[in-house]
Amino acid sequence: MSALLETDERPIIGITIGDVNGIGIEVIMKAFMDTRILQTCVPVIYGSSKVISYHRKTLNLNEFNYNPVRFIIEANNKKVNLINCWEEEVKIDLGKANPAVGKYALKSLQAASKDLLDKKLDAVVTAPVDKKNMQSDEFRFPGQTEFFANACNSPEYAMLMVGEKLKITFVTGHLPVKDISQNITKERIISKIKVLNESLKRDFTIRKPRIAVLALNPHAGDGGLLGKEEIEIIEPAVKECAGNISVYGPYSADGFFGSGKFKSFDGVVAMYHDQGLVPFKALSFTSGVNYTAGLPIIRTSPDHGTGYDIAGKNIASEDSFREAVYLACDIVNARNMNNESTANPLKFGKLHNERG
Repeated sequence: MSALLETDERPIIGITIGDVNGIGIEVIMKAFMDTRILQTCVPVIYGSSKVISYHRKTLNLNEFNYNPVRFIIEANNKKVNLINCWEEEVKIDLGKANPAVGKYALKSLQAASKDLLDKKLDAVVTAPVDKKNMQSDEFRFPGQTEFFANACNSPEYAMLMVGEKLKITFVTGHLPVKDISQNITKERIISKIKVLNESLKRDFTIRKPRIAVLALNPHAGDGGLLGKEEIEIIEPAVKECAGNISVYGPYSADGFFGSGKFKSFDGVVAMYHDQGLVPFKALSFTSGVNYTAGLPIIRTSPDHGTGYDIAGKNIASEDSFREAVYLACDIVNARNMNNESTANPLKFGKLHNERG
């Protein structure tokens, strides 16, 4: 690592470019055109100077500048840095889903994740990808969340949506609605509760988190009349965790959000994707962040997709991407602070004395 980076306390944040036909590169450029963000981190984009130049010219974002480097060690801590992950020309067709360009999103993701796992980066922020277009022998995952969990060999993790008013995770993720119930188990609920609890303490410095668990069925099953998952699965999971964690529920989702009860909790466990994402996006549509909790590494992403319908029109908002960068930096700092506070004071004292 360069001498400049070694003495810089700002986190080094890797940025993946996502689908080259989507809005990912647009929001990246817009976010870093406001150079105040450089006071918080040292960004390193993993992509292609040719692709970046194409987007910059097409979108007329000529104020965006970057420093091309080959390796992290060459990064300039006062600029946005770019590592070229490939040299060949890429046919870009903004707004169009194209499996042929999925491999470039994967090249960016693989290069950034390698440097992250090698501890050359402090965190990674991923731009949106087209999951279907990325499928290959090298990528057989429902999404980037599962890619990072697999790379870390971490079976216990959670997709945590983070907003100013709500932090919510899910027992089941990208599943057809017909498959949700059979994938909700006591063990999975307990796992998500524990991962959320630890993340709220470690990554968000909340000493004693309060966690709410949502019901699956309307009216929390109405005592078994509308379904028995609450009685047979969800309630036992909550009770098993309640001895060591401040966890409550199950709550009927409509009343929980409609009454504002969610404001009394630090985190929420939803049973399925739309149960949690609908209220979350209603509250944090332009500023929400997707964080992969429970991993040894730090990865965030904006709370939106590839935006093919607006790609190339220069109307995409960079707010969520900017918040993803800031959240990554906040979590890096929180973990560093936590590590310092739990360090062995005797060991520190001995080293301090030896150094005079």
